[in-house]
Amino acid sequence: MTTIFLVRHGETAWHAENRYAGSSDVELTELGLAQAERLARWAEAQPIDAVYASDLSRAVITATPSATALGLPISVDPALREVHFGRGEGLTSGEMRALFAAETARFVERPGTSPLPGAESGTDAVERSWGALERIVSQYPGGTVLVVMHSTLMRLILCRALGIPLDRYRTDFPAVLNVGITTLLWTDQGTALLGYNVPIPAQ
Repeated sequence: MTTIFLVRHGETAWHAENRYAGSSDVELTELGLAQAERLARWAEAQPIDAVYASDLSRAVITATPSATALGLPISVDPALREVHFGRGEGLTSGEMRALFAAETARFVERPGTSPLPGAESGTDAVERSWGALERIVSQYPGGTVLVVMHSTLMRLILCRALGIPLDRYRTDFPAVLNVGITTLLWTDQGTALLGYNVPIPAQ
């Protein structure tokens, strides 16, 4: 049995305009950096055995204060990076509708299985990330691991973990807070969701 804390990175420069960051390397805002420090204060009080992060800088930078507080290295895994949104990278939903309306409509209707032009499908993204989580669990049986990652990928993982169709990731999990805590219990019998999108308590 392994406990995995899935955490979305801190706020980025594209957050206010709700642009699709995807695999683009977008910097954290001052608030995002402060959120990373808040996460570290929370993490320091947890029995965490390892810290993992996506290879995108917003995840690594968010994870760094926690790793420092815990006295642990950060294991960076590209398999944990956000879904690649193809031509949608850096665009808002309105801009995508203006540029490729039909493809955007299909994506909105079936976001897990109908990718944007040139994008990675949710199916492919969850396969690569699920393998990474399995490797983590195999290395820390009975342990607790902090994994800093991304909003869309996290929701796809939760769908896989709970047996929910991937196309329902937006309706069943409509939002992910920056540095909100989602807790998965991973056992030989399967996975259980112990907490979703829990804000870090005020400190």
